Amino acid sequence: MIHPPDDPTACTAAELAAHIREGRLSARAVIDAHLARLAALNPVMNAVTVPLDDAARAAADAADAAAKAGAPLGPLHGVPFTVKENLDCVGSATTHGVWALRRAMPYADAPIVARMKAAGAIPIGRTNLSEMGLRLDTDNPLRGRTRNPFDPKLTIGGSSGGDAAAVATGMAPIGLGNDMGGSLRIPAFCAGVAALKPTLGRVPHGASLPPHDYGLSGQLMLAHGPIARGVADLRIALGVIAGRDPRDPRSVDAPLIGPDVERRAGLVVELPGGPLPADYVDAVRRAGAALEAAGWQVEEVDPPDLAAVEDVWTGLIVADFETMLPQMQPFISDALAGHLERIVASTDGHRMSTHRLHAERSRLGRVWSGAFADHPVMIGPNWTRRPWPVDADLDPDGGLDLLRDSVRFTMPGNALGLPCLALPTGCVDGRPTGVQIYADLWREDLCLAAGAVVEAAVGRPEPIEPR
Repeated sequence: MIHPPDDPTACTAAELAAHIREGRLSARAVIDAHLARLAALNPVMNAVTVPLDDAARAAADAADAAAKAGAPLGPLHGVPFTVKENLDCVGSATTHGVWALRRAMPYADAPIVARMKAAGAIPIGRTNLSEMGLRLDTDNPLRGRTRNPFDPKLTIGGSSGGDAAAVATGMAPIGLGNDMGGSLRIPAFCAGVAALKPTLGRVPHGASLPPHDYGLSGQLMLAHGPIARGVADLRIALGVIAGRDPRDPRSVDAPLIGPDVERRAGLVVELPGGPLPADYVDAVRRAGAALEAAGWQVEEVDPPDLAAVEDVWTGLIVADFETMLPQMQPFISDALAGHLERIVASTDGHRMSTHRLHAERSRLGRVWSGAFADHPVMIGPNWTRRPWPVDADLDPDGGLDLLRDSVRFTMPGNALGLPCLALPTGCVDGRPTGVQIYADLWREDLCLAAGAVVEAAVGRPEPIEPR
């Protein structure tokens, strides 16, 4: 469905850019419509922490003047987007959801924010996240809780929950966030929208405020990426934000399109650790049926060595938590400190040495690349548990088991640096369903190509009214 210009908040980013470029909408009309929806819904959702009304309207007027003067227009000219509060956006604080950083004003945009602006897009608001981005729920003492638009008693996921909720409810067509343990894909799933976690190094990191550099887990697992309501917008956003930046020595220029491969997809409908909800399995099989109807070969597969993948992810993250905790403790809540202490303590007695950790990560990368040689895309569930009640992850008795059970198919993307698309597949009993589509390193194009086929069959979500 192509949306006409009469309701800009229902349009995708690609549609908005076309309407503006072809004169059917002004950038100012687009920004005003989204700011009005934000003002109406955000008091309920608490997705946007700082609306950027004045700056957004000024940028829209400048965008309209440029279009009128016949200046070259970028691929997202006049399109609004949101920015997570752990990414620098000049003119607003990079708080990380922490009271001590409430006035931490950056002097330069993060590379992905700068590139979105250079493409003509306009920041419309800063968005909420979990405290320090370290929970799969979006709540912090500075900004409060972001609500799940489908059910406010359930988590919106984290840590990029503000962007997911804003995109799902039509406050913006695109949000920028990041993912070190599912932080793009999980809130996208909980909000019924799409997200792309790129290959490690595809999209650069850069901060104008300390810390400028991450520890080992961040260097090996953190990826910045977009949240949107559809595959086409994710593809456009990736083309804008990808590429080398000198502020990130791990970033690279790599082709966005790889060589042709056999159209074979592996479906993951069983995972170690327990059965999946029936509707999650059905979503995976529906995705497989859509691909099969489009000429793909499809068969069920077992993802390689998931227990070892979890061990690597946990080993990397715990090594950094041990170092970071004494430094962070004066600035974070007791609830988060206790949560991180429990994660560290849970690994006592069975941690890998540094040498073994890196050797095992290398081995698993080889094994998964071999699996992708047989099936260039692998499709499975997003979360393996239904969205749980808010703060269930903080339960000192069952919270860690709940977390580990939920992310059984999430960790490969981070531990091995793989690209992954989180794609919504509709709703069952009033709650979203979705799948993850994995591919080998640097093959986001395969994730997006398969995702476009599935999306055409199951439908693209429309902005929703929160419950």
